[in-house]
Amino acid sequence: MEPRPIPALDERAAKPRAHDDGVRAMFDRIAPRYDLLNRLLSGGLDQTWRKRATRELRSAPRGPRLDVCAGTMDFAKLLADDAPRERVVAVDLAEEMLREGRKKAPRVETIVADACALPFDAATFAAATCGFGVRNVASTESFAREMHRVLAPGGVLVVLEAFRPERALPAMLHRAYVGKMFPTLGAVLTRDPAAYEYFVASVAAFHTRRAFERLLQNAGFASVRGYDVTLGMAGIVVAEKAR
Repeated sequence: MEPRPIPALDERAAKPRAHDDGVRAMFDRIAPRYDLLNRLLSGGLDQTWRKRATRELRSAPRGPRLDVCAGTMDFAKLLADDAPRERVVAVDLAEEMLREGRKKAPRVETIVADACALPFDAATFAAATCGFGVRNVASTESFAREMHRVLAPGGVLVVLEAFRPERALPAMLHRAYVGKMFPTLGAVLTRDPAAYEYFVASVAAFHTRRAFERLLQNAGFASVRGYDVTLGMAGIVVAEKAR
């Protein structure tokens, strides 16, 4: 079966279903090698970044935790370990990614769903995370509104993402490392170079960290702050819903 094509990034809002189908099929294909590639491509730093991002949730109120665009559930496992008495839910479009993740976080509930149309009541969760997934949604505005809707007053959202670099040095590093190494290693280890070519293109077409922070403010979050990690290779954004 031929892989479902993903619409061009500037067409995703006009073709959300085609975009979601293409992204789902792509991640289902690469799920068995996804963790290995993440570790190799980031030098293991992706785990360090997630742990740092998880610490930002220490100020969140007690209550259920949500991980959206959960992938193979690295973030969800950290949430479960950090809050062992709380309900933790992982949501992703790709069933195969969640299947891989269940091996490491068996107590976490898993739901196949779209982060832009979550199957939860308003104010359900005290905290939410998203790791390297916002770039893959059809509408970042819809994502931000949904995160605000499902969080309870005082709830905290933490997003870890490869934002489009603003400064010269991070931009140069992205072009030299991400632009060349990701597609090459992706092709060798998964025989699916298109998936990692998509990754490179999605970073180049995505928001800068500051632009994403403004988007969350426009969605209603009362307090939004962010910072770069590892010379701007990734960024962490923390947003709090008004109490």
